[in-house]
Amino acid sequence: MLRFAVMSVTGYALLAFLSPLSALIGFLLARSGRFRSWRSTAALDALRGTARTAAALRAGLTQAAARRAVRHLRPLLGATAVALSSADPSAPDAVLAFDAVAGHTGAHLGTLPAHVRSALGSGGPHVAVDPGCAPGCPIRGAVVVPLTTSGRAAGALAVYGSELSASSVRAVTEVADWVSGQLELAELDASRRRAHAAETRALRAQISPHFIGNSLTTIASFVRTDPERARDLVMDFADVARHALRRCADFTPLADELRCLDRYVALECARFGERLVFSVRAEPELLPVPVPFLCLQPLVENAIRHGVGSRPGRGTVCVVVRDAGRELHISVEDDGVGMEPGYVRGVLAAAPGTRLGGGGVGLANVDVRLRRIYGDEHGLTVETAPGEGTTVRLRVPKDVPPDFTVG
Repeated sequence: MLRFAVMSVTGYALLAFLSPLSALIGFLLARSGRFRSWRSTAALDALRGTARTAAALRAGLTQAAARRAVRHLRPLLGATAVALSSADPSAPDAVLAFDAVAGHTGAHLGTLPAHVRSALGSGGPHVAVDPGCAPGCPIRGAVVVPLTTSGRAAGALAVYGSELSASSVRAVTEVADWVSGQLELAELDASRRRAHAAETRALRAQISPHFIGNSLTTIASFVRTDPERARDLVMDFADVARHALRRCADFTPLADELRCLDRYVALECARFGERLVFSVRAEPELLPVPVPFLCLQPLVENAIRHGVGSRPGRGTVCVVVRDAGRELHISVEDDGVGMEPGYVRGVLAAAPGTRLGGGGVGLANVDVRLRRIYGDEHGLTVETAPGEGTTVRLRVPKDVPPDFTVG
């Protein structure tokens, strides 16, 4: 038979679900005194190999993922060589990865595309006689099985050994089914990320009309009383609108976000005059760090209109950006009228775009966007109380997640 040890498909399915428990299983075996037995060690090695192969394949059938996967698959199967190919065997880079016993690679790489073509053409396992690449080469044949996702060919798995038999074909077919399952999960992960990215972009699009309406209201207040000032403000507004409405990426450098804030606050100062004091504190080295597009302007708008704008006399709004290693810690602070904590909870729990009493549209929108980009642990934190002002904090990782772009 083609000599390599393979678990049953039931074993692989079980390991796919139990891989997060490998550390616990190892601990229990050690406590029971059976950790050093050959059988237990072999089972743990298989468990680790399966988990590592699954982790590699969850990135999809890319060249980098395939190279990581075959390094774990070959010892897991006890095979002489294992290869993963794309679904286009005629492509120059069709062979994504080939892992073999030292010195037994080159000649077999040349025949692999033909074997893959036969397997994909038949839609099932293809048994190939593969002559040795040199005297003493242990490879005498290969079993090549198509990999499928969503009913279509995604690539092929090839396992090489010294002899062929019906049981070896069944074994490789079971392994290929498991690999296909991991690729299906990778596609689901990618689809979920794309859906989250699309939802985030839709939420961002809600900010621009809201922002534009408020800015035009400010300009309109000067049209009759001070036409010259109104014309100047229209030019300021044009600069802000170009930033807010441009077809840009999902992320923008912090410097651009702060520049947008500066122009927006210039518009607000036209309304509030000396009643509004605005400041920004950020170290220069943080300015290139990418942040979600228009994540700060809605928070500053909320602080001005529903904090400072609701109190008599002068009010201050301050944006502070701190370096926290792998994250930026940003706060938007005002000394305005503050809010009831229960009201804030209601705002953040409401659907984006829903108005609750005094507003909060931008607050809820930014909170939802941050959660969808980074996860629930990165939602807004709001500290406030009536008469005590409001501080809104957000944590922005410096690394941009997959499926999002930087402009």
